[in-house]
Amino acid sequence: MLKIAVLVSGGGTNLQAIMDAIENGKITNTEISVVISNNKNAYALERAASKGIEGICISPKDFESRAEFNAAFLEKLNSYQVDLVVLAGFLVVIPPEMIAQYRNRIINIHPSLIPSFCGTGFYGLKVHEGALARGVKVTGATVHFVDEGTDTGPIILQKAVSILDDDTPEILQRRVMEEAEWKILPQAIDLIANGKVKVENNKTKIM
Repeated sequence: MLKIAVLVSGGGTNLQAIMDAIENGKITNTEISVVISNNKNAYALERAASKGIEGICISPKDFESRAEFNAAFLEKLNSYQVDLVVLAGFLVVIPPEMIAQYRNRIINIHPSLIPSFCGTGFYGLKVHEGALARGVKVTGATVHFVDEGTDTGPIILQKAVSILDDDTPEILQRRVMEEAEWKILPQAIDLIANGKVKVENNKTKIM
């Protein structure tokens, strides 16, 4: 059984997609051990509570330095002894010591087809604003392992979404969630839970 921690900052729509996929059997061999947020008002924590999943808040604001927060965060995460950490709209930079300890055991969902519209500064609506400003015809979402760079880790799954002439950033964001993010994030977790993802030379192999 793959034990996962889901890290969130806001509404938790990707968390909901994961919980629903576990419930309806699209994710197998997996349980959510804890949901961790940096925001005590995150609706995602209410979503977790509604399913009887433990939810906790650890915020950088409650610590005198980022180093203290990083240490406390890692200690709390380690206490759950999870196999996989899932970043589902988590807006805190993951400390290098956590990446090193959980090498190829942290995954993230990014709302574009990496390497387009990714890296520093591209998060949330900014990704979709960038895609529309550039006039691309196709965008999408990417699930990837997390390494020390920003959106640079090995790619697990990608799914394309067409851009329509009358799209706004908000409309496009919603469609990318519905057509791509909520599908490939659960799919990636299921593949990992069943031993079907291997990383070699910074690339993934799906078996």
